[in-house]
Amino acid sequence: MSETRKCEQCGAWFAPRREHARFCSARCRVAWNRQHVGDPPAEAGALGWTISAMGDTVDRLLRARTSDQPHGFAAISEAVWWVTMVDATLVRYHPDVYDATLASHGRAERQVIEGTFGGLRFVRNWMGYHLDHSDFIQPRRGPLDPADRGEGTIAAWIWRSLPEPVLAALSARGQEWEMTRYREYQARLADTPIGETFGRAAAFLRLASDGSLSHGQPQPLATAAGGQLLIGRAEAAPSSMVSAIRL
Repeated sequence: MSETRKCEQCGAWFAPRREHARFCSARCRVAWNRQHVGDPPAEAGALGWTISAMGDTVDRLLRARTSDQPHGFAAISEAVWWVTMVDATLVRYHPDVYDATLASHGRAERQVIEGTFGGLRFVRNWMGYHLDHSDFIQPRRGPLDPADRGEGTIAAWIWRSLPEPVLAALSARGQEWEMTRYREYQARLADTPIGETFGRAAAFLRLASDGSLSHGQPQPLATAAGGQLLIGRAEAAPSSMVSAIRL
């Protein structure tokens, strides 16, 4: 039986098509936003600060070099927390701009972006709680030459492939959400470098936040050296919480 929720605006019960859905229709979402609009300068300042903090965290991670696995695991956990919380904040409080930013990409790119965030939510929910960090992450020790091609950086560590999780303790809908996250983890994160995941996620969130702050149209993603889109398989680090929301 499908899960139903109560619309936060009109009170009608509806079947959510997304795990974070709060309203039964776009009309109710717009009406709620109009009634609960906050102080724009304060909101912009808070969102801008969270994006900057997330960017700094990801930037440090992608440039860090360490042979200390616990230190590397801690840095990755911090980046997972920031990225998923900023994503949740944008999804919850700026859904129209978030969706417009997604829509500005082709279908294949949208699937990669959404799958990346779904996979990171799975990491957030399981790593350090149900599974150890070492179950998720395969460190790679590269050559000691400082001129090596990033093989000694945390960004070069690899997400491990994982067996299906045991979800019997969750509700039927909870099992469905978590299995979807697991499949997205396997499809978009497993066997790929840590740096690729966070580079893609941070690039998209910065693009979406620019739209939220300006209320304008999303602009195309900046390109890295050689013309490679940051949203793709890039090793370059991006250059830069209103609330902690667990989806």
